[in-house]
Amino acid sequence: MKVYLLFPLIALLSCNTIKNPGQAQTGQHFSKIEQQLLKDVEVLSSDEYEGRKTGTKGAEMARAYLSIRFKQIGLKPIPSLVGYEQPFSFRNNKGVEIHGKNMIAYIPGKDQQVIVISAHYDHVGVMNGEVYNGADDNASGIAALLNFAAYYKKNQPNHTLIFAAFDAEEMGLRGSKAFVDKAPVALEKIRMNINMDMISHNDKGELYACGTYKYPELKKYFITTDPKIRVLLGHDDPKTGHEDWTNQSDQGSFNAKNIPFIYFGVEDHKDYHKASDEFQNINKKFFTDATASILEIINNIDKERNLQSIFREKLRMKKQ
Repeated sequence: MKVYLLFPLIALLSCNTIKNPGQAQTGQHFSKIEQQLLKDVEVLSSDEYEGRKTGTKGAEMARAYLSIRFKQIGLKPIPSLVGYEQPFSFRNNKGVEIHGKNMIAYIPGKDQQVIVISAHYDHVGVMNGEVYNGADDNASGIAALLNFAAYYKKNQPNHTLIFAAFDAEEMGLRGSKAFVDKAPVALEKIRMNINMDMISHNDKGELYACGTYKYPELKKYFITTDPKIRVLLGHDDPKTGHEDWTNQSDQGSFNAKNIPFIYFGVEDHKDYHKASDEFQNINKKFFTDATASILEIINNIDKERNLQSIFREKLRMKKQ
């Protein structure tokens, strides 16, 4: 059982709360950008955030942290929303009304075609007195999202990029469903979704990319320069049953609207949905390398100025 204390929120949100995360434990040396990437995971997966369950104080603290990080990076709120928040509500399987909030920001591109880069910030909270911190699931995806946002703030993308930190994924993709049902931009402008969920914990250096089975046109973008990471295509064949991840994270909500997607994630590991999914148990070097590889793939996609034409014929056939 973990014993945890509630510290003042301002201390948790300070940029100086955690210095050079991971270096003392591993002896590895990380760049300043990688240190920030790791710090974001360490802060969000600390006990003080109480597992970030939707509708709890921990989720509220996570939103406060994300709001500060969005502002630090210089991200713009979408004009149709009030600030960065997109509130929504739903009833759980017991009929109880749950209130969640997505955190949404954007970087304008050179055109108005939109790519949504997403990850969920919620986890499962506290159970039996133990904090389920969800370092890999999914503080890692949120940290990568922030990393990409900081990069594109300094390097204007061709596409307009929406950065969506979804709530209530663990309760049935509720946040992403709310996003696509009441999209803050015209849905027809969204060309793709790139989603990250669990990208920091793999002992074999393997990161999976799901989505090319349905959209084989995407395979040409999977060219990376980091040989330490093996980006494998798969887990998206509907004939494989539960091994098909197509609708098992927030990309499923975009898939339901026939919006092309890529989902990056690792296979389940010993700490999956356990209290042991903590910062000290992620593979830090794998995580920093995986994040760099995903960014390289996003860059490859962003260079494509005609995403609409690539998928137009397939989408036309689906509508018939």
